[in-house]
Amino acid sequence: MLDGAARLDALVKKAVEDGQPALGITDHGNMYGVIEFYKECKKQGIKPIIGTEAYMAHDHRTERIPRRGRMDDNGGSDEGGRKQYYHLTLLAETNEGYRNLIQLSSLAFLEGYHYKPRVDWELLERYSSGLIATTGCLGGHVLQSLLNGDEKGAIQKAGRLQEIFGKDNLFVELQDHGIANQRLTNPKLVEIARTIGAPLLATNDSHYVNKSDHEAHDALLCVQTGALMRDQDRFRFDGHEHYLKTSTEMRDIWSELPDSCDNTLWVAERANVDISFDETHLPDFPIPSTYKDEAAYLSYLTWEGAKERWGENLSSEQVERIAFELKVISDMGFNAYFLIVWDLIRYARGEGIRVGPGRGSAAGCAVAYCLRITDLDPLKYDLLFERFLNPSRVSMPDIDMDFDSRYRDQMIRYAADKYGRDHVAQIITFATIKARNAVRDAARVLGFEYGVGDRIAKLMPALQQGRDTPLAACFEFDAEHADGYREAQGLRDLVAIDETASKVVEVARGLEGLKRSDGIHAAAVVITGKPLTDYLPIQRKGSDASGEEAPIVTQYEMHAVESLGLLKMDFLGLRNLDVISDAVEMIREQTDPEFDIDKISLEDQETFDLLSRGDTIGVFQLESPPMQQLLRLMKPTEFGDVCAVIALYRPGPMSTKMHTRYAKYKNNLEKPDYFHEDAKAVLHDTYGLMVYQESMMRVAQKFAGYDLAQADNLRKACGKKDPKAMAAEEGSFVEGCEKKGYGRELGQELFDIIRGFADYAFNKSHAFGYGLIAYQTAYLKAHYPVEYSACLLSSVKGNYDKAAVHLADARAMGITVSNPDINAGRSDFAAITANGEKRIVFALSGVRNVGEGLVAQMLQERDANGPYESFHDFARRAPEQALNKRAIESLIKAGAFDSFGHPRRGLLMVHESIIDAALVKRREEEKGVMSLFGEMEAASDSGWSSETQIPDLHFTKPDQLRNEKDMLGLYISDHPLRGVEFALRRLVTSTIRDLENLEPGQVTIGGVMTSLSRRFTKKGDQMATFVLEDMDGSVEVTVFSKTLTEYGHLLVDDQIITVAGRLNKRDDQPASFSAQRISVPENLDARIPEIIISLPTGFTPEKLEKLKAIIAEFPGPSPCKVKLTGGKVFDLGDTGRLDFEKALAPLRLTFGSNAVKII
Repeated sequence: MLDGAARLDALVKKAVEDGQPALGITDHGNMYGVIEFYKECKKQGIKPIIGTEAYMAHDHRTERIPRRGRMDDNGGSDEGGRKQYYHLTLLAETNEGYRNLIQLSSLAFLEGYHYKPRVDWELLERYSSGLIATTGCLGGHVLQSLLNGDEKGAIQKAGRLQEIFGKDNLFVELQDHGIANQRLTNPKLVEIARTIGAPLLATNDSHYVNKSDHEAHDALLCVQTGALMRDQDRFRFDGHEHYLKTSTEMRDIWSELPDSCDNTLWVAERANVDISFDETHLPDFPIPSTYKDEAAYLSYLTWEGAKERWGENLSSEQVERIAFELKVISDMGFNAYFLIVWDLIRYARGEGIRVGPGRGSAAGCAVAYCLRITDLDPLKYDLLFERFLNPSRVSMPDIDMDFDSRYRDQMIRYAADKYGRDHVAQIITFATIKARNAVRDAARVLGFEYGVGDRIAKLMPALQQGRDTPLAACFEFDAEHADGYREAQGLRDLVAIDETASKVVEVARGLEGLKRSDGIHAAAVVITGKPLTDYLPIQRKGSDASGEEAPIVTQYEMHAVESLGLLKMDFLGLRNLDVISDAVEMIREQTDPEFDIDKISLEDQETFDLLSRGDTIGVFQLESPPMQQLLRLMKPTEFGDVCAVIALYRPGPMSTKMHTRYAKYKNNLEKPDYFHEDAKAVLHDTYGLMVYQESMMRVAQKFAGYDLAQADNLRKACGKKDPKAMAAEEGSFVEGCEKKGYGRELGQELFDIIRGFADYAFNKSHAFGYGLIAYQTAYLKAHYPVEYSACLLSSVKGNYDKAAVHLADARAMGITVSNPDINAGRSDFAAITANGEKRIVFALSGVRNVGEGLVAQMLQERDANGPYESFHDFARRAPEQALNKRAIESLIKAGAFDSFGHPRRGLLMVHESIIDAALVKRREEEKGVMSLFGEMEAASDSGWSSETQIPDLHFTKPDQLRNEKDMLGLYISDHPLRGVEFALRRLVTSTIRDLENLEPGQVTIGGVMTSLSRRFTKKGDQMATFVLEDMDGSVEVTVFSKTLTEYGHLLVDDQIITVAGRLNKRDDQPASFSAQRISVPENLDARIPEIIISLPTGFTPEKLEKLKAIIAEFPGPSPCKVKLTGGKVFDLGDTGRLDFEKALAPLRLTFGSNAVKII
């Protein structure tokens, strides 16, 4: 539990203002806060004392004491009074002591974890040098003995600690937080100190900065434990004294024992730990003996790779670029870094693990390209090395690696095997309570209903660039958060008149910014030259932190790890790479054995047509509706356009309309506006717009005479908004423009543009790296839609909301999605493309209660000995373990045996007896028992059979669909809305899928009701919840008491309804819906749907001919209208009527999924 509520800057500031010479940190059982604390103390000019409040086993760290009775601060005890763990304060006196502290903190997790990480007497003896120890708080060994009336045992334990740490290195600790047990035992502690000759030490637990922060700390404890502040029997701190007391307060408390305070100064004088942040600690890379050093080996690999990439005869530009980069890398001491990354990527490729083409600025490095770390030619696309590694600013390179997400753990294991398991760890991360969540947490722990916190949170300013406006900035004007302050007027008004809101915000301000929980960083891994614990403390993390399989994790967070000069690398698992890998494998198996996604043309017209239609559901980075709209406006015709879309579709560029200007310039709807004629030389590919950070760097090079290293410094200064650095850059930039002959006026104008541009400039290398993945996924969808859609569905197996979107998209492309099939299906979704068929078979392992292991056994028999001929044949042949009756029942309900012609209901009635009979027959055959009936069947011409007959009984359609939904999470063979979905759409204002793009507010939605549940609130009022599902998505709907009273009679599972109400959204939570009006529409099947085709750029002759052909092929009753720019709508009349169900797929393929609407 993270129970520290002290903000570090305020804590250190108070100590400094009080004239205290030093401040100590003793986190419970870990060293999480050490580096941040150390830096803040150094920054404010006070000595940091590094320590930990260790947990200590009763005797040995491997013991497991059973709990009995009440849980307390020592984890409870057994019948003999032995505690799960005890507390012991340890402080580092020297650098050796700091290293030993790291060892103890690490081994407590690795060897002593049982409820808490525990050290023991043995470890203390081994790692005592350079440490100062105290007898600890009420939870310590010594005080627990005193509280149990064992004064002799207390003296023995204190003496043992003194023997371990030395006469002047064990202090008898005194505390007075107003707790009765402290006042009872303090005189006895003084006696123990005199008995063993140990100095006294007065301390005060500081869990918060000021006494007034007690309530915020108490609220944090409730957040951590899920309790309410009014709960009587909950974890809490006794008293209000756990704050940073001043020297005067401490002297007053211990006036009768002044040496106990004097000794704190003695400890402060003695504690001298120096943590270095100036050195880089790269692990050594093992190189072949034929090479002089790492630089020589890297050079060899690079030049060989260059020939593979560009051919034997390298151009002068290529030679100069490689030579320059190799020199910079070597001069900065990063040869080993590149070799380590090269080796990891080489291993992945050798194992068939798909690797991303490069993310971040690394794609601008030609050496990385030659080593096949990245896959984009930086010279071809003008990607800048200096953006990645600036020769004028020594900082560790940062090459983030994307892998097929299924193999991320394998990559980490490879690194651990290569460099040693004690040299590789993942990195811890801490979740911070942000403003909105602080409000909701505060309301909850204060005991208010959810609606109270939600109402206050909704009055908070909208996210600014994805970030909350701090609560303080909502109430006191701060220029940095000026927009947020203006938006918070309603919040200020509410707090001024509402006592409840005022109290919630008061507690929330105390919670905001505190640490909620710890976890494992999604990507970061550290690799060290020496064992990890030579540099930092480590632990195991996971559901079983004491297990050998739990991952090793640092106790320092990512920025602290980097500041220590250690090699931090990002191993990222990217699900889209999984999809590409699986699609390529499927295409090679079924269609083209030679297919290679990495060799496709980046000038493929079908791919650009798909992108121009905005048909990009399932396309990496490009699938949101606003992104689809931008693609339709831009109409990409080259790879650079795809990359530009990724860079432009962000709040900054969109707020200045840069994305629409780019599209209009590109399509000759407007003329590009260059700020100077010479700008065409550097900005021609982006139509005069500085879309990328590299654009800005090229402008600085061209107009101000900067070299690219200087230009990168300018970029960084602008991005950080450092006023001092910006002022210096402004002067040199304007002077540079004047020297180049462009004049000061243009220089000033340009610098102002760059200053504003820094808010939303995007890394070109990253845009092109991710642009390549986007292009590849679009190519697969355009050319291999069945295979790609099947692999997409497999990647979201179990995520029903996402699967529903991809299913709907597959059907919109004219692909049939069928139920699981024991003969045609696979464990994952299968693509059927033989003989022109376009069908996807639902994944057998996606059926509830059917695991991948069972499916593998069934398919192994099928693939070895041919398809199953009937359910009886399946029962005879499938491995016995696979004939799990619960799994078979699920497969029947899902339709997996439909292809045999067996009705599902009939098969459900007899499947157990069929399986039992088959198993009996197997055992008889194994024993050599002959079956009379078997011989008769073989000899009979009458068709007589002893096989159990399957009754011809069928489920009703609603029952069959309900079973199917229960087993698959989705409707597959049919849908309750099929045939009426377009009529229903006329009655709503949004589809359920489109809710994610709407702001919270009033909406009307419609669909079929499932999972209805009625229950009572704490007040005794009845409420209900249900899931509303349309053809493309689902959402949970809440019906509160008042609405339920009026409309409750309409709530029945499988009912088709429309619901008017409020769309609710919480940070990082799925959307929810509060019903206000519910109705059951009538005569839905009597409505004739209309087709609307939106063509904002107008008709081309080619599109007109395609539309005529579709109308001729699929005539029907539905009227068709075409909507053009400016909202003009043309009705195609009676001759243009269509069969919308048959025409929908070809229309969407021709004009784009989002261009064709049925209403």
